[in-house]
Order: sequence, then C-alpha cells, then structure tokens
Amino acid sequence: MKYLIVLLLFCLSLEANVLQQAIDNASEGAIIKLPKGIYKGNIVINKPLTIDGMDKNAVIQGDGTGNVITVRSSNVTLKNLTIRGSGNNSDTIDSAISVKDSFSVAILNNSIKDSLYGIDFEKVNMSKIERNYITSKEGVDLGLRGDSVRLWYSNENSIADNTIFKSRDMVFWYSSGNRIENNNGSYCRYSLHFMYAGKNLVQNNTFDHNSVGIFFMYSNGTTAISNTIKNSIGFGVGIGMKESSNFKILNNTLTHNARGFYIDDSPFQPGSVNIYENNNILYNSVGIQLHATRQKSLFYANALKGNMEAVLNDTPNSKIYLNEWRGNYFDDYEGFDRDKNGIGDVAYINKAYADKLWLYNTSIKFFYGSPIMSLLNFLAKLAPFSEPEILLKDDFPQIKVAYHGAK
Repeated sequence: MKYLIVLLLFCLSLEANVLQQAIDNASEGAIIKLPKGIYKGNIVINKPLTIDGMDKNAVIQGDGTGNVITVRSSNVTLKNLTIRGSGNNSDTIDSAISVKDSFSVAILNNSIKDSLYGIDFEKVNMSKIERNYITSKEGVDLGLRGDSVRLWYSNENSIADNTIFKSRDMVFWYSSGNRIENNNGSYCRYSLHFMYAGKNLVQNNTFDHNSVGIFFMYSNGTTAISNTIKNSIGFGVGIGMKESSNFKILNNTLTHNARGFYIDDSPFQPGSVNIYENNNILYNSVGIQLHATRQKSLFYANALKGNMEAVLNDTPNSKIYLNEWRGNYFDDYEGFDRDKNGIGDVAYINKAYADKLWLYNTSIKFFYGSPIMSLLNFLAKLAPFSEPEILLKDDFPQIKVAYHGAK
C-alpha cells in the first residue's frame, strides 16, 4: 500500500533541507507532492518513491556543486519539476539528475536548467526519459557544456518527446536496445551521438541548427527512420557514420546541411552491409560524402535534389565501386523516359572531373566555383586528359522525385 505525503510548505527556506527530510522519512513507494516553492537540492534518493511537482512550479535548487538530485534506487519517478543549479565539474559529471545501477526509473515532464549535465544514466535499464525540457548552463562554450542526456552501459530505455536546447550532446555509450523517438534538439553540438552502441531505434526526431544531427561511431545494427535534420553548421553533418555496420537508414530528410550523409569506413565489419533507402537528401552543400570506403552499401530509392554536389568521394583508391545504387532520383539526370515507366532509359553515371581536384588538395579549394575551374571541367568533359573517376552508376534512375516520410 503506497502512502501519500503532501508537503504543504509554499516558500521553504533554503536553510533547512525539508525535502531531504521528507525523503528520509518516507516509506517505500510513497508519493511526495510538492506545491509551488523553492526546495533545497543536492538531495539523495535511495528508496522507491515518486516526487511530483504537479505543475513545474516546484523548483529543486542545487547549491552549485555536484548533482541536484542523486538517485540510487530502482522504481523512482521524478515528474513535473523544475530542476536547476548543478555543479560545474565535468570530471564528476555534475548533473541535474544522476541515476546509477537502477531499473524502472521514470524522469517525466521536467524542466532542467542551469545544469552542466542534464540527465546522467549509468547502468540504468528499462527506464524512461520523456517529455523533458533540457538546457545547459548559460554563457558556457559549446564544447564545455555537459550532455543533455548521457547513457553509459544502459539498455532498453525510452528517450522520447524531449526538447533539448543549447546543450552539448545526447550521447549513448555502450548502450543497446534503446528507443530514441520524437525528440527535438537545436543549437547543440551532436543532437545524437552513439559510441559502441548497438541495436537502437532512432525514429521521428527533429534536429535543427546543430553542428551534427546524428553521428554513429563504432556501432552496429541500429535503425534510423523518419528523422528530419536540417541546418547543420560548423562541421555540418546531417547523419554521420564511422566504422559502423549493419545499419538501416530509412525515410530520413536531410536538408540545408554542409553534408547530408558523411560515411566514413562504413560498413566496417567484413561482409556487412548498410542500407540507405527512401531518404530525402535536399539542398545540402554535399549530398553524400564518402570517405575510406572498404565495404558495400546499398542506396535505394533516395531523392537527391538541389545539392551543390550529389555525391563526393574524398579518399583516393577507395572501393566505392562496391556500392550498389538503384532507383534513386538525381536532379541532374540528363536522360529520357520514352516508355513512360518512371525509370530513365539510360543509366545515371556520376563522374569526378577536374572540378573535383579540390577534394584531394585543399589548397585548390580556393578556386572552387571560379571561371578557371569551370573551364577546366568543361575541357575535361570535352576531351578528358585523364580517366575521370566514376563515383556511382544507377541503372534504374527515377525520373520524378518522390519524397519519403518528410515532415
């Protein structure tokens, strides 16, 4: 039988930690409801219970050191709270909420502000981080902010419907089987960053004005579907892949990024394949940038439109010929469809001529787009002085653009 504890103190003094006293005195499974007021933070929860701020007007205020809330128990729920005032130490991962060695923890509908890290899960499984607003400390450089959400060896969790603003990364280390859905992230570094993480589902997220939308590193077996990533600045990547294998990248929209896809030695495992299908790759500086290709990827039914360069290979002697292209739309296709079946009568072939020299010699990039490079490119196509590099060949190019899963 759960007990209900209602704290009827509206303007609690920060001199006494009344909230910690209530937690210490509560029975397991109790519900602590907090009316409007400011409650002293740096609290520790070591038993199953619920703290409910009801309308976010209950503020748990840290003292500027360590964690505002430390959870060391399973079956804990924190909801409808405003949490602020963590420490500033990245070495100790000072967080608004720190949870370790637990399961069935729910962090729901909270507003987290002025905290270096937002929510830190370490060895936390089968838990929820949902409907929270998270931002880091104001005035701190991007790289020195903490992560909005950090999972370390944490599996089978739901991270959904959160709004992330001006934090560093949402990062998943050695964490598998998680569902990351319907989150919004803006003005961060990496909206999502995966390291050694496998078999996660990344779905229906929207990321805008970050350095990187999603980056998968040294990971395996994840599906990314129906995400929208736009306006990636700085390094500027919509979805990045580094030494990651057995992925399905489906129905995503990547628009107005420096690079739509950046694919670095992926897939990595011999015999593995990555699938890119039904993605909208629109109005990026580079639609798909390939780096150090050694294994096969499949590119099916993607729409490439309005990119300055549809596809680039920046590594000489890469095995880009292993990639398979089928049924993609390219806005620079110059063929016809005489039988009106929606498929071009001749293959789409993308070749690297003289205007791609800057890829291998960055000093030449100064002349990119200049009349001299345009002239060199024209002459190279008219009378090639060397064999151009074939970047891709699609024998069944689509004639009409069809957008997939766009928001």
